[in-house]
Amino acid sequence: MPEYLTPPAVPAPVRYGEAILYPPAVPEPQFLPAAIPPGIQFVTLPDGTRTLAYTQPTTPALAPVPAVQPIPAWAKTTALLAPTLGGGIAAAGFGIAYAAPGLIALTDALWAVVALIAAGAVLAFARPRRGRGRPATHITQHITATGLFGRATGTTNHR
Repeated sequence: MPEYLTPPAVPAPVRYGEAILYPPAVPEPQFLPAAIPPGIQFVTLPDGTRTLAYTQPTTPALAPVPAVQPIPAWAKTTALLAPTLGGGIAAAGFGIAYAAPGLIALTDALWAVVALIAAGAVLAFARPRRGRGRPATHITQHITATGLFGRATGTTNHR
């Protein structure tokens, strides 16, 4: 409990059935003059109430203010470019967010092409080779038929 507050008086206990004509008076806390911080004083309001209030502290004579120096040009340029840079970063973030689904689909398609090329390479190397020393076999057929419903005859030549 702070030192400038006095504890309130404890009222006597009231028994059941006793009439309470007036509530017990509770004394208001009293401030010690030494406990009031600087800048606060007792004031009397127009209705006669005394209360604590903040007052304007008296200030000693101020030292002269040094001359204001101009703002450098690089600081002005930086201050003007900062919102532009932030807006550009925000726009890039929105662009990446909108492009992400398309980029994911594109990478999936590219991986599918890579898998197809790899599967073709595996098949090309894993397929058994037939004899390379033999020349390829050429088959020629000559078929002839006489009339519309005539029997066809032919010869087959293997070379």
